[in-house]
Amino acid sequence: MEEAVTTHGPNASEYIIHHLTHFNNLGEAQKSVFDLSVINFDTLFFSLFLGLLTVFLLARAARNATSGVPGRYQAAVEILVEMVADQAKGIVHSEQSRRFVAPLALTVFVWIFLMNAMDLLPVDLLPMLWQGAYSVAGADPHHAYLRVLPTADLNGTMGLSISVLLLCLWYNIKIKGFGGWVHELFSAPFGAHWALAPFNFAMQIIEFTAKTVSHGMRLFGNMYAGELIFMLIALMGGAWALSASGILLAIGHLISGTAWAIFHILIITLQAFVFMMLTLVYIGQAHESH
Repeated sequence: MEEAVTTHGPNASEYIIHHLTHFNNLGEAQKSVFDLSVINFDTLFFSLFLGLLTVFLLARAARNATSGVPGRYQAAVEILVEMVADQAKGIVHSEQSRRFVAPLALTVFVWIFLMNAMDLLPVDLLPMLWQGAYSVAGADPHHAYLRVLPTADLNGTMGLSISVLLLCLWYNIKIKGFGGWVHELFSAPFGAHWALAPFNFAMQIIEFTAKTVSHGMRLFGNMYAGELIFMLIALMGGAWALSASGILLAIGHLISGTAWAIFHILIITLQAFVFMMLTLVYIGQAHESH
């Protein structure tokens, strides 16, 4: 007589680990949060998709803009444009540079806001659909990993901050000339003396590195923490049962989930704004001489 096989759902740690594992080229959890040998396909897909959505939304507003009384959508976009333009004007003093930097900052803000907003989706919604697709394809759904929040992946946020670094290097060379920038590397901040040149260069490299790392780490850390809290709240809902404690857990899940989602709207907006402002600040610093 065959023994019955009992199946059970994942425990709390297995649930968290599964939701923190990317769909990548390894097919498993990567060894570190920042690994250049790993390609996280879910981060790439959602980043590109939301980037294209950002371009579509902004292009639609520009294409349908009228000089008369604006509609609500046009008015909302105009408020964003004016806000970013005012910030750019106060930080980047070159009018010619602002023609590129201000639209770039607006795109960065909207793009990161949309990526952050993926955290407001129910934790299990897209992963369950992804597991269903695995089952239809005849694959093991337990290996259907998917993370939908690109900014909770340090590889993604560091890619954004490195892009800002490359722009800063470009503007350093464009504004000061290659020779002028190299001279600044070896003469600031301690002074233009040959004995101080190694220390000046070391400080410049440390400054570029620190700004780039902190730029990416700040966004990653805040969104990763928010993602974990949503997972813990989801565990409360998964632990409900027809008992006094189980019902209290279900009620707590609904109340805390709603409260955290409302508060998280402020966080995702603030983090997008901070990343945009630091982008403007770093590019503005590239226009200035020490």
